Formats: sequence, structure tokens, C-alpha cells
Amino acid sequence: MKLLLWLILLVICWPLAIGLLFFYPVIWLILLPFRLLGFAVEGVFAFIKALFMLPARVLS
Repeated sequence: MKLLLWLILLVICWPLAIGLLFFYPVIWLILLPFRLLGFAVEGVFAFIKALFMLPARVLS
């Protein structure tokens, strides 16, 4: 799907498509720490939920 969108962009505006081709890895590297932080926060919330639900699981 991404390739098809890029090919359409290449036909419509080729300088933007070539620029996107070169800058996509840089943008991906910049956003990588935020993805890792998201996984960590999601894990912490799952742990807190499991901690609060533990008494109900023990009693049932």
C-alpha cells in the first residue's frame, strides 16, 4: 500500500517523492524513541491494571 501511494506521488510530484524517499529513514529514526516510550507506558498501565484486578481474581 505504501509503495502504491509513493508511486502515485512520484507521478504527481516527483521532487517531493524523491525527497520523501531520502528523508523517510531519518524521520523513522527520530520517531523510534517515542514508539519505545509508548510500549513502556502501555506496559506500565497493563501492570497497574493487573495489580488492581488481582484481588478480584483471587476471590473469584
